[in-house]
Amino acid sequence: MANQQAQSFSNHRRYVPLYHYVLFAILVVNLGWTGVKFARRPSVDAAVALLVSCGLLILFFYARQFALTVQDRLIRLEMRLRLANVLPPELAARGTELSVGQLIALRFASDAELGDLVRTVLERRINERTAIKKMVRDWQADNLRA
Repeated sequence: MANQQAQSFSNHRRYVPLYHYVLFAILVVNLGWTGVKFARRPSVDAAVALLVSCGLLILFFYARQFALTVQDRLIRLEMRLRLANVLPPELAARGTELSVGQLIALRFASDAELGDLVRTVLERRINERTAIKKMVRDWQADNLRA
């Protein structure tokens, strides 16, 4: 990871080419091919193959969603601990007012700017992750995300 480009708002999303592009394309082609085979010669075997192809495509999306859900839960825990350690007590007490989405967006902020950002997010009721991430001045990379 040493020769990676520094992470910022513009490049923080993670794409795994073999998963997001190659595997997805293979599963779509497989679904199309089994659909054509079923349409040309309907049979129980062709129907089962079509169902398996659909199931694999559904599995592709849910596997990603399950991993992201676990990651979000871990980020929520990490951020609650971080807020308790970094923020002044009166602001840390308000940390429970932050939604999971707000906590996820705030994770990229440095400790030095976290207090001001939390205060701003709470006072202005900013809920959109993108808007919060754009407010971060000193971006702290998260290279261990799913």
